[in-house]
Amino acid sequence: MHKLRSLSVAKVAKVFSRLSTRLKSTGGRPSAPLGSRILTNPDDIFKHNMWDHVQWTEEDKENARQKAQENSCVQIPLDDQGKFDTEAYQYWDKFYEMHQEKFFKDRKWLFLEFPELLPPDTKIQGTTRRRGDQQAEILLPSGSSMDSETRHHQHSGTTHHHRHAPNCQKVRQGASPEKNEDAMQTSTFPGQHASFRILEIGCGVGNSVFPIVNSIKDTDAFLFCCDFSPRAIQLVKDHPDYDESVCHAFVHDICEEMASFPFPPQSLDVILAVFVLSSIHPKRMQGVVKRLSTYLKHGGIFLFRDYGRYDFSQLRFKKGRCLSENFYTRGDGTCVYFFTKEEVHGLFSNAGLEEIQNLEDRRLQVNRGKKVAMHRVWMQSKYRKSYPPPPS
Repeated sequence: MHKLRSLSVAKVAKVFSRLSTRLKSTGGRPSAPLGSRILTNPDDIFKHNMWDHVQWTEEDKENARQKAQENSCVQIPLDDQGKFDTEAYQYWDKFYEMHQEKFFKDRKWLFLEFPELLPPDTKIQGTTRRRGDQQAEILLPSGSSMDSETRHHQHSGTTHHHRHAPNCQKVRQGASPEKNEDAMQTSTFPGQHASFRILEIGCGVGNSVFPIVNSIKDTDAFLFCCDFSPRAIQLVKDHPDYDESVCHAFVHDICEEMASFPFPPQSLDVILAVFVLSSIHPKRMQGVVKRLSTYLKHGGIFLFRDYGRYDFSQLRFKKGRCLSENFYTRGDGTCVYFFTKEEVHGLFSNAGLEEIQNLEDRRLQVNRGKKVAMHRVWMQSKYRKSYPPPPS
């Protein structure tokens, strides 16, 4: 077991005294839609498993930098790194063979943070997605502890060893915009008659898939979901809630440049990537985002949530697990990268998308049994594909 980094009560008091003052000046509500469980009294720290909108002291930041520097000073030799890229699907397949669908929890928080997943004018569980809204009105109480994010992350794929979905006519991403409308009309693909289409990449065993599927069954929406682990996709298809009338799961490696999707370019309203891009080698990330963005309609949105720089899970790595700066491999061979806001913005803006939201989600995760508190850092972003300028 790794030794957990704990926070002293005095330090917590100092941090949240300042945060309390800031919140009082803004009406007592956080400015970001990332939960509202604010720790204002340090004596209450062990009353809940998670506290939202945590500010770090300069001492916290410096300690984190030092820990990351220490655990990355010894890197895995370059000759030994290739297998973590080319054999990535095998590591994840072994992971799912061992854990099946029992490791992750369904993401019940999904529509609170990403109401854009709902078709316009859809009401569900106290949330309303209004046509034209950039952020839906949230009526449910927030402050979810997001337990699933404190565990092992979901993933996408690296290159090689991908499979294509059978019995579907593929339309390659190279299709020109002028031919896109014809492709939509002449090609046959799952969900072609839906007015609202979603793609989740790196879907794993369906912890986002089934909350979405169960929410869009009575709408004119359709969900595509892919993963490069054949075992994971089979677990999705074997799930009792899997419904081919509203969902199409397929094996796909998003890093494979020539791999095709079972739908044409500019046909998606939403792309969802939750703890996916972090598992890809940093040098491949930009190409992945650019290729995926070609499948968004104009006005479509890319939803992103992943690990942030100096998250507790980064700082707990031991020496010898680092592949490159802020990029590590776990004991089971799966990999993880830790982002900054600036890096996230660069990935999506360089793909031609415009920023709607780009937030750093800092929380305090508490183990009440062991009386230990840990800093968690996640990134949450939303980027839109702009409409082309009107002809002059």
